[in-house]
Amino acid sequence: MHGELPRQIWAKTSDRNRRYLAIGLVLIVIAAGLFYVFGGSSAPTRTGGRFGADGGPVPVLAAVAVKADVPVYLDAVGTTKALNTVTVRPQVDGKLLEVAFGEGQDVKKDDVLARIDPTTYQAQLDQALAKKAQDEALVANAKIDLDRYERLAATNSINRQQADTQRSLVAQLEAQVQNDQGAIDNARAILAYTTIRAPLDGRTGIRQVDQGNIVHASDSTGVVVITQLKPISVFFNLPQQDINQVNSAFAKGPLSVDAQRSDNDAIIDRGELKVVDNQVDASTGTVKLKAEFPNADLQLWPGQFVNVRLLIDTLKQVVVIPTGAVQRGPNGTFVFVVKDDNTVAVRPITVAKQDETQTVVSTGVTPPEHVVTTGFVRLTDGVKISISNGDGTPAAGGAQGGRRQRGDKSGATPQPNAAPTTPPSTPP
Repeated sequence: MHGELPRQIWAKTSDRNRRYLAIGLVLIVIAAGLFYVFGGSSAPTRTGGRFGADGGPVPVLAAVAVKADVPVYLDAVGTTKALNTVTVRPQVDGKLLEVAFGEGQDVKKDDVLARIDPTTYQAQLDQALAKKAQDEALVANAKIDLDRYERLAATNSINRQQADTQRSLVAQLEAQVQNDQGAIDNARAILAYTTIRAPLDGRTGIRQVDQGNIVHASDSTGVVVITQLKPISVFFNLPQQDINQVNSAFAKGPLSVDAQRSDNDAIIDRGELKVVDNQVDASTGTVKLKAEFPNADLQLWPGQFVNVRLLIDTLKQVVVIPTGAVQRGPNGTFVFVVKDDNTVAVRPITVAKQDETQTVVSTGVTPPEHVVTTGFVRLTDGVKISISNGDGTPAAGGAQGGRRQRGDKSGATPQPNAAPTTPPSTPP
């Protein structure tokens, strides 16, 4: 049914019209072929010119391998805690006459913080002093009698027992004087408690009681809380697998600890490791450590969370390349090394240490060789490359030419020949 209609139309067409129709079909086929050959080939040509087709070099970015001192850190999250925290409480009962500190004030040891009404305690001290004076007078009189009795007893004018009894009385009265002195010392100490002083250097918190109130030695809240901020301590935990490294390094000398901000890894303060706890927390498999920081600028605050990194070793003069240059394949890690003729060679490497910014290479790369850091998609062994700047323009100079310092976030010691972000390329 469907084949009948075209045959009917073709049968009704004259021979001359058939010939025109056939010629038109041929011309359409020829035009389509010419467009495919000449018009369609322009797009791949333009693409190859921009992205490095088979006829042009592949644009890449590269960096130079350098030798540097690389610190080895153990990272953790720590909690800041005041080195000492004291709740200042009254030691005697009485009316609070004066509050001599300001909230949030830095105080020194023995600074006066508050005063309690001393009237009662001063009277007790005066009574003790008077009692001692009374007993001292009795002692003086008893000693005179003893001297008299001993002279009489020597001439047998009186019984020897009377002299011995007087000697015993003198000893009793002297003991009473010593007891009086103890009472005086106690009264003087209690009187001193009416002046509340700072027990250490630190910063006061919010006042817990106001002037005019009756305070008691049994009050749990106290007058104020003082925290010692200089120096300050930071507690952090490390996995039990790292403790052997820490103990080995700690046995050789003090270990440096850096406190960092959580937002940009900027170093807040540098301190030293003070204590490694003597047991592993069975519930977490970690060990608690304590570091102490000078905190001269008060950048660390009690209760604050900070990032902590503990320096346990420094790798001396090792080969360092950017981590972005390290590639992984079926046979392990490798890099693309830039050769003098602006071609690349695939080079297997051995990675000794790696973080997010830099990699320490044991074997495979020798400074000052350059390694490709960006543009791996079209790279194969022996491919021609064009080393570009970050903006896409070709870099001036050869692959072994001038070098520009590359920032090292991980803390490697800067070297004069630090790896450039975009090393220059050799002109043809």
